[in-house]
Amino acid sequence: MRIFPAVDILGGRCVQLVQGKRESATAYGDPLSCARRWLDAGADALHVVNLDGAFGNSAKNADLIRALVKESGLEIELGGGIRSVEDAGRWLETGVTRIILSTLAIQNPECIRTLAREFGSDRVMAGVDAKGGEVAIHGWQETAGDYISWAETFEKLGTGFLLYTNVDVEGLQQGVAIEPVRELISRVHVPVIVAGGVSARADVAALREAGAYGAVLGSALYSGKINFSEALEESR
Repeated sequence: MRIFPAVDILGGRCVQLVQGKRESATAYGDPLSCARRWLDAGADALHVVNLDGAFGNSAKNADLIRALVKESGLEIELGGGIRSVEDAGRWLETGVTRIILSTLAIQNPECIRTLAREFGSDRVMAGVDAKGGEVAIHGWQETAGDYISWAETFEKLGTGFLLYTNVDVEGLQQGVAIEPVRELISRVHVPVIVAGGVSARADVAALREAGAYGAVLGSALYSGKINFSEALEESR
C-alpha cells in the first residue's frame, strides 16, 4: 500500500484543516520545506491540495505548486479548485502525475471520459468525498447522492483512481471508519486511496487489510500523532 503525505496549501503556507473549515487552519510553514521533510523521510509521492482553489481562487498558489512539482521530483496527485477540463489539462501539462476531480466530476461527469482519453486513465482521479454516505461538493457544503453509486459511475467513465475521503472523520485524528472503505473497495475495480481519520499505525494496517491502494496522512502526521516512518513500515 502507498503512503501519501498531505501538503495542503492555503495562502502560500502548508496547513491542515479540521473537516474542511477554513477557520480551523493550523499552519506548518513553507510547503516546499514540508515536501522536502517527507521526501527525506522516505516518501515517494505527495497528496497536494490547493485549498485557495477549493475556496474559489484557483490561480492562487499556482507558481508554488509548479515549483513543488519541479523541485520534489515525486509522484504528485493534485486537487482543489479544478473547475474545468481546461484547468485539469493545464495542471497535467505542468508535470503533476494525476489530478483529482471532485465537484467538477459531479457537475460534469463526462469530463472524466474526456481527460482519460486525452491524458490516460492513470492521470485522472475522481474524488469521492463522503458525508453521511453521500458525496459532498462545493467545499463539502452540499451533498449530491450516494457515494458508492457515484464511484461506480466514475469507474465506468474511465477514472484510473478513486480518492475516498470520509468527511465525517477528516481532521479529527480519531481513526478511520473502516466499513465504508470496505464497502467501496468491494464495489469497484480501480485503485482506491483513502483520506480522513488516518491517525495511528493500526489505521494504516486496517486500510492495507481492506485492500486500499493508498492512504493519505494529514492532520495526525503534522501533529505528531502518527509517525511517517512507522506508517510506511506498516504499509508494506
